[in-house]
Amino acid sequence: MTDTAEHIATEPELPKQDKLQRALFRFRQSRLSMLGAVMVALVVFFTAFGTLLAPFPEHIAGGVDTAARFQPPSWAHPFGTNELGQDVLSLVMAGTTVSVLAGLSVVLIGTVIGTLVGAIAGFAGGWIDEILMRLTDLTLTIPGLILAMAVAAALGPGFTNMIIAISLSWWPGYARLVRGEVLAVREESYVNAARAIGASPSRILLRHILPNTVSPIIVKMSLDMGFAILMVAGLGFIGIGIRPPTPEWGTLLSVSRSYMPDYWWTAMAPGMAMFFAVFGFNLLGDGLRDILDPKARR
Repeated sequence: MTDTAEHIATEPELPKQDKLQRALFRFRQSRLSMLGAVMVALVVFFTAFGTLLAPFPEHIAGGVDTAARFQPPSWAHPFGTNELGQDVLSLVMAGTTVSVLAGLSVVLIGTVIGTLVGAIAGFAGGWIDEILMRLTDLTLTIPGLILAMAVAAALGPGFTNMIIAISLSWWPGYARLVRGEVLAVREESYVNAARAIGASPSRILLRHILPNTVSPIIVKMSLDMGFAILMVAGLGFIGIGIRPPTPEWGTLLSVSRSYMPDYWWTAMAPGMAMFFAVFGFNLLGDGLRDILDPKARR
């Protein structure tokens, strides 16, 4: 009797394990997806430890060495030095923490707001859906960068203000995505069964509907990380985001453009770091879409 009960208890876990193994197998079969995972892992590593591992931490804190200004790449300074004699490699490593954390914050805030709006609109329907979706459409009519620039200019420069400014233009895409997923799921048989046994609307939404919309949200978040990093760098580049002496890829590019092309290394390092991060997140997002999107499964 005990063996039978244990067999029944463990039986539902097998399909989940098999599904996970199949997903990992499909992911490993794609070389580009694996490359993206490795690149993102490196970005995450330097986000966590870049400031600690920087060879010249005093330069990150604002220290200068005018005697070593504009030195070309060498063993002592692999990416050369800038106009203040600061080690460009140290600044780029510290800038990884700022840029990636800012992009992650934007994506998380946009996801939370968009998921909340889209879930309520899709589940409630009627006039609530109309109001929330018209608000979403109104936000979508304004280019994201223009809206972020306007809000950032009104709030003033700074890390927090920049994240708020970009997040206000980031949530509509998630609202549209989640609303569509909720509309497709809310009439499923298990949702009707939950209604029949008297489950509250909030329980149905949180326990039965939203968990089935997680996969497309994760895919969109992974793809959006690269665009969020570019948006953060764009605001820093035009001077209304994070400002020096805080190292950030966009501000480093903004300062170095005045010294191009003679001192090209000052712009090459932050530009290549940005390209590496964005390319890695895009490859990882494509891989996650292949394993999480039901239409891509065979």
